[in-house]
Amino acid sequence: MPRSENASDLQADFDSLRPGDSTEQGATRRTALKAAIGVGYAAATLPIAAQTVVKTSDEGLRAGPIKYTVNGFEVPAYAAAPAGKTGLPVVLVVQEIFGVHEYIADTCRRFAKAGYLAIAPELYARQGDPKGYTDIPKLQAEIVSKVPDAQVMADLDGALTYAAANGGDVQEAAITGFCWGGRIVWLYAATGKVKAGVAWYGRLVGQPSDLTPRHPVDVAAHLQAPVLGLYGGKDQGIPLDTVDKMKAALATGTPAAKASQFVVYPEAGHAFHADNRASYVKEAAEDGWKRALAWFKANGVA
Repeated sequence: MPRSENASDLQADFDSLRPGDSTEQGATRRTALKAAIGVGYAAATLPIAAQTVVKTSDEGLRAGPIKYTVNGFEVPAYAAAPAGKTGLPVVLVVQEIFGVHEYIADTCRRFAKAGYLAIAPELYARQGDPKGYTDIPKLQAEIVSKVPDAQVMADLDGALTYAAANGGDVQEAAITGFCWGGRIVWLYAATGKVKAGVAWYGRLVGQPSDLTPRHPVDVAAHLQAPVLGLYGGKDQGIPLDTVDKMKAALATGTPAAKASQFVVYPEAGHAFHADNRASYVKEAAEDGWKRALAWFKANGVA
């Protein structure tokens, strides 16, 4: 089966789980996965920590699972917001390959503590639950490869509709996402439905397919909201030459495209914000978070 771009995103996330694994056992895992997926290496399971390094309290928040309907389907999501407040700026939080697990929920609570209504939809919900998988090729084949971009865009639209009815001001809306979700940030920033985006190590180039017809470099010149790209200089899954290609495409585009920026952290690899696993790089993660909040504020989402 040809490897899709989603498979590349999957590979990049899994590569971050066991950085520097040079043991004979690790080499065997890498060889097996290379045969199954076609590139790189990764662990054979999902060793996501049961407890994140940062645990954000929900005190003072209304936070927890929600559902909203899109085209007759109930989309599950996690939402967090300051309790008792309305007219809140909105941030859509787009999951990693692994779905809306505790790290993504905690990220929503962090945004809520900063004054936002944050919503993280389960964007694979129609295809299945990625959190139940321990076999990487099976996860790719049964869920990730079957998720159409059009479905994702519609579910994000639905999250904004939910926000508007539940205390959010969608005239002040932004989007952020991590790896698989970082790619989605660039795509959604071209729709005109948010005012700003922050993409954490999202893939920028790829081969078109029926389900993923365009990639960030293809929409770069048409952005309707400026995007801040936060990337790792040691990310083995996202070569820095693709960042250069994206910069060149942005430079020919709309005012929002030209206003977009990149920050590359030389000593960080993939998933450096993910404080639930060994890829976490504290300095880069904290600096990126501060930059994300400042970016939203500078672009009228605060």
